[in-house]
Amino acid sequence: MPSEHFGNNHEFLSKKEILSYEELTMIVESLVPLGLSKIRLTGGEPLLRRDICKFIEMLPQELDIAMTTNGILLARFAQDLADAGLKRVTVSLDAVDVETFQAMGDTKEVPETVLLGIEAARKAGLAVKVNTVIRAGYNEHSVKMIADRFIGSDVIVRYIEFMDVGKTNAWNLDEVITGKMMRQMLENIKPLDANHVGEVANRYQRGSQEIGFIESVSNPFCGDCNRARISADGSMYTCLFASKGNDLKAMIRMDATKEQIAEAVRSIWSKRDDAYSQNRGETEVDKVEMSFIGG
Repeated sequence: MPSEHFGNNHEFLSKKEILSYEELTMIVESLVPLGLSKIRLTGGEPLLRRDICKFIEMLPQELDIAMTTNGILLARFAQDLADAGLKRVTVSLDAVDVETFQAMGDTKEVPETVLLGIEAARKAGLAVKVNTVIRAGYNEHSVKMIADRFIGSDVIVRYIEFMDVGKTNAWNLDEVITGKMMRQMLENIKPLDANHVGEVANRYQRGSQEIGFIESVSNPFCGDCNRARISADGSMYTCLFASKGNDLKAMIRMDATKEQIAEAVRSIWSKRDDAYSQNRGETEVDKVEMSFIGG
C-alpha cells in the first residue's frame, strides 16, 4: 500500500472488526449453491495474513482456489500453499529491472525475489500468471521485457491498463497505455478465443506464449462481469470501483444461516447496476481503495 497514505502510524482495523477464517469460510460455503466456482485470495498482501495456509485448507476443495500476491514471500510459502489446496497464483510484477520495480512498488525489494517466488510456485505445481500494470512515463519498456522474460515457460503474462482505482494512485488518462498500444510493442501475436464468459483478459498467442490484456479503460467489460468482492471487515462489493459495500458481517454475527446469507447475496447481486468503466467520467465516484477490496 502507498507509504505516503499508510505509514507507520496508520491505525489498521482491530482483530474483532475483521472476519475470522471461520466466518469467511461460511460465506464461501453459502455461495456455492449459487454457482460459486472460483475463489481468489487477495489484499493488500495475503501472505502477510497469519495462518493463511490453514484458511485455504478450510475452504471447499472442489473450488478453484487462487491467490494474487506481490511475490515477495512466495518462495517461502509456495509448497505449503500448494499442499493446502491452492491451485493458482497471480503475481503482480510491473518491471524486471531494479530501478523501475522499486519506484513503482515503493519498495527496497528487488525483482529477483519475485522471480524466485514464481519459480518456486511452478515447482510446487501451482499454475502461474504474472500481472503487469503499464503506466505511461514509467514502465512502457516492461511490455517487451516481461514478455521476453517468460518465453519458454508456462507462465501467462497479462498486461493491465493503468486504472483509476481508489483515490491515492494519482490516475491520469494521459498515463494510460491501451491494450492496442501494448500489442503494437510486441511482434507476431494473434488473438485467441475466450476460455469462458466473464473472462477479464483478452487472450493472444505469441509463439508458444500466451499473453492477455485487461483493458478496463479502453475496452470495458462491465456487461459480463461476474465477480463479487468480500472485504476483510465483511462487506460485499459488486464492483472494483464501488464506493460502498453491503454488510454481511452483521448478518453472520446475528447467527444468520448459510441459506439466509445466500439469499442476501442473491438479492444484492440481482439489483446491481455497476458499470463504472463504461460510464467513466460521467459522474464523480468516491471509490474504495484497491488495497481494501483486492486486485
